[in-house]
Amino acid sequence: QVHLVESGGGLVQAGGSLRLSCGASGDTICMHTMGWYRQDPGKERELVATITKDGSTKYSESVKGRFTISRNNARSAVYLQMNNLEPDDTAVYYCNAATGRPGLVCTGSWGQGSQVTVSS
Repeated sequence: QVHLVESGGGLVQAGGSLRLSCGASGDTICMHTMGWYRQDPGKERELVATITKDGSTKYSESVKGRFTISRNNARSAVYLQMNNLEPDDTAVYYCNAATGRPGLVCTGSWGQGSQVTVSS
């Protein structure tokens, strides 16, 4: 099992920055791959970025060069530094935890979400 709590969202103007944090607790096996997803009303949830326990990262094309995902394994936390924010970045951002092993799914792998609103 794992429990995730996001924080750091808010309202900013285009070009501004925000830093999202996700605190994780529970089984460390559930945290091999941590990620950030986002979802706007009427749209499907989309992957923003992921990072493995060893630090390997992946980003969606829309955020490359602007967002940076990082993690602190000792603190069981993952972060998303968002720079040069655009109105299209407006969404609820969710933290996700995964084992990296097909068939092994942890209960509570999604956080409650944090609203990010970017005004023009």
